[in-house]
Amino acid sequence: MSTASARLPEGRYGRSSDEAADRKLKITGAVLGALLLALVGYFAYHYVVKSEISAQVVTFDASASAVQVHLEVHKDAGASGYCTLRSQAANGSEVGRADFRFSGQATEIDKVVTLRTTARGTTAELLGCHSG
Repeated sequence: MSTASARLPEGRYGRSSDEAADRKLKITGAVLGALLLALVGYFAYHYVVKSEISAQVVTFDASASAVQVHLEVHKDAGASGYCTLRSQAANGSEVGRADFRFSGQATEIDKVVTLRTTARGTTAELLGCHSG
């Protein structure tokens, strides 16, 4: 006994509704993917290129109630802003956090700042710098 095939002859009746839906989904996916890629590129460009301020902690020295932090800041001339520093104890709890402001025409600022702590700090971390 043979079974009858449920398939229609190819090319005889046009595209099935499933094929048309698949094509629309592929086009929609490609357009949304391109938009997402453009959006990520836009934000990456503004994050990397438009950054006016960068900084790094060169060294630090901790005492019982403060941490002396040697901070090096690179910025555009005339830009002003602040950098946020924090210190943590040996157990990982935060013992100090402060913002240090800067301004002026200098493009490089090399400064030792004092971060007051509630207990002995074992780290000095730069959380970020912002213009403003």
